[in-house]
Amino acid sequence: MIEVRELSRSYGELKAVSEVSFDIGHGEIVGLLGHNGAGKTTIMKMLTGYLEPSSGTIRIDGLDLAEHRRSAQRHVGYLPENCPLYPEQTVLDALEYQAVLHGIPQHARPAAIRQAVERTALTAKASAPVATLSRGYRQRLGVAQAILHSPKILILDEPTNGLDPTQIQHMRGLIQELAQDATVIVSTHILQEVEAICSRVLIMSGGRLALDSSSDAIGRHPRLLVTLDRPAAEAAPLLTALPGVSGVELVDEGAGRHCFALSLENAAAAAPTVARAIADQGWNLFGLEPERRDLEALFRAVSGAATPADAPSAQTVTETAHV
Repeated sequence: MIEVRELSRSYGELKAVSEVSFDIGHGEIVGLLGHNGAGKTTIMKMLTGYLEPSSGTIRIDGLDLAEHRRSAQRHVGYLPENCPLYPEQTVLDALEYQAVLHGIPQHARPAAIRQAVERTALTAKASAPVATLSRGYRQRLGVAQAILHSPKILILDEPTNGLDPTQIQHMRGLIQELAQDATVIVSTHILQEVEAICSRVLIMSGGRLALDSSSDAIGRHPRLLVTLDRPAAEAAPLLTALPGVSGVELVDEGAGRHCFALSLENAAAAAPTVARAIADQGWNLFGLEPERRDLEALFRAVSGAATPADAPSAQTVTETAHV
């Protein structure tokens, strides 16, 4: 559905996005993550055709966006972070206006509007002026506008911003429902939302794509962290020789302690064997635990904000990115 090749965008001397490539298939729910200024919003604007790339290509449902902009845009629904709304319109007025902009035939508008209102739980506010809506209801109206024309691709920037816990649960269900017929990209700062609904994660850092991984691959086969009072020259040969260990890496050291990451098929099951081997040597064991490799730790690692104790190594990140 979406093919991006060597995509770049510059603002003068500032390169906001640099040589980003990825493919997203039909029915995928993809989380687009990154710190502020990482390039997420710029990529979303380029995918929607609101912003032209400095170089690179985008294909939407087989259409080159540069050559068939209008046709490609008909397949896309977009919720910007700050959804622009006219405060004097009612909810139904706003959706009617949006239906006209999308070119929905007049005879099909009532059904399309009704479905969008029901899907976003806006029925109780259908006749209310936009000016009277809470932040959460405005967000729901933005989503209703984005799905009004049944797009094949839906790009949502902070879709749960301003929603209460009940509304967040409803939004998650809606996104999963929409993914049955569409490709969905969700950009958010809330990592729990990505873990809850996304089947894949793209992480931007400094304008580049730092990670492209399936959600299932995150946390698979964590390494075993072993903290000793022995330097690598002494400890590494013993640890490497242990049954099932395929690799040993020194990931942290200081104050006379050295933390090693052991690559194993099953870190938890191997822990007793490792502990016994260290005890037989008479070494002091200060820590023995599986490496934390949830989305938060991975995000911190690839965005350059991780601490050695909880961050995957560069090799781990690269391996995960190619799963």
